[in-house]
This record gives sequence, structure tokens and C-alpha cells, in this order.
Amino acid sequence: MKLLLISIVLIGLAFAGIAIKIWAKKDGKFAGTCASQSPFLNETGEPCSMCGKMPEEQECKNPNPQHN
Repeated sequence: MKLLLISIVLIGLAFAGIAIKIWAKKDGKFAGTCASQSPFLNETGEPCSMCGKMPEEQECKNPNPQHN
């Protein structure tokens, strides 16, 4: 029972942290949501598989902003 309560509290804190981050960010957008743009995951400099953006570009090329 104790483990269940600790798990629920930790999951609740995680959701609260994400909610606060969305609330604090302008327009609720996360920065760098294309995983392929991470320098740790994309060591060869390939374009984003979702929008085609190159790692050195700032703006996402996806015409549908709901998927960012």
C-alpha cells in the first residue's frame, strides 16, 4: 500500500511538472520536440523525419503545427 501511494504521488508530480511547463511556455509549445533534432540522437546531421528541418535550422517546416 505504501509503494502504491508513493507511486501515485510521483506520477502526480510528473504530470504537474509537465502541466507547469506547458503553462509557463509561450503558446504551450515545447522547444525541440523533433527527437531527430537532438545532437545525442542525430550524430550524422540528418533532417527531421517528421518535417524535413535540418539541425541548424530554427523553425519547424511542418505546415500542421498541431504535430509539433
